Amino acid sequence: MNPPASADAPARPLASADGAATGERPLKKRMLIIVNPYATTVSDRLKNLVVYALQGRYDVEAVTTEAQNHATEIGREAIDGGYDVVVAFGGDGTLNEVANGLAGTDIPVSVLPGGSTNVVCRTLGIPNDVVDATEHLLSVADRFEPRKIDLGLANGRHFVFACGAGLDATAAARVDSRPRLKARVGRYFYTYAAIRGFYARYLRNPIQMRIETADGSSEGVTAICQNSEPFTYVRNTESRICEDVSLDSGSLSLGVLKRARQRDVPGIAARILNPSWSATQSRQIEHYSGIAEARIESLSRDQDGNWRPFPVEVDGDYIGEHGELRLELDPGALTIIA
Repeated sequence: MNPPASADAPARPLASADGAATGERPLKKRMLIIVNPYATTVSDRLKNLVVYALQGRYDVEAVTTEAQNHATEIGREAIDGGYDVVVAFGGDGTLNEVANGLAGTDIPVSVLPGGSTNVVCRTLGIPNDVVDATEHLLSVADRFEPRKIDLGLANGRHFVFACGAGLDATAAARVDSRPRLKARVGRYFYTYAAIRGFYARYLRNPIQMRIETADGSSEGVTAICQNSEPFTYVRNTESRICEDVSLDSGSLSLGVLKRARQRDVPGIAARILNPSWSATQSRQIEHYSGIAEARIESLSRDQDGNWRPFPVEVDGDYIGEHGELRLELDPGALTIIA
């Protein structure tokens, strides 16, 4: 017997035997799963199996995204849908869109890992394997304890774990421009994009930025703002840039790469990739922790005298080029179940 297909219909009230709405809550908690079909490990077969398994403890509906930012729209529509939990099934970018739709509400959000890295999923302690994560969600039904976490804001766009301006955003832009290759190759494509971007745009005449915080200012070619640690994972190894920050710390941390020279790369990469070393101890990285806001602006002009904008990414997804970036903390903005 095949598992039942997931429903894409909007939420509707419970009905009694004669069809009248009872207004009573169901015994099972109502779950909406927002599925990104282009995420690295997501398939129709896997989606149906996950929905079938979760129906043992939840009243489940699943909706598939059709375009960029569609998950945000679905999240906003879910606010009045009577759901007890909304699950982002995809990568960190999918969760980012869902968080932007549900930030500031009391509707709990959870995650099923479908991306290549799944940084937030791991940070929250949710298993990085989708089967184990599904079992985790089933067990959570017995100890449903939502809690609040902080979010960051980048020019009004929420981010969950990190926002970057510069080199990492250059890599994110290239990766996002090839979604099918991203899904097929995953983290290896991102590494290739970062290396190519470094040699193409940062060895010669990189965009210089000024970063201003309440604790001081600095200039550099890349800035990473984190709302949690680590910054990412390489396989199962944590890669760290900023320190002294967590999803409920009530502050942000910011790391600034002062320059982009080939001779600096081995030392900085070793510090980022080695969990026992600190990237913030590098002479080429300026670090600010415990901040609530920051401002980044371009200091570079093109041949016509216009300001050169810099690329920006949030939670690994490219969001365009900006001449100025305002970073802020939005404390307790998202309710989660993990």
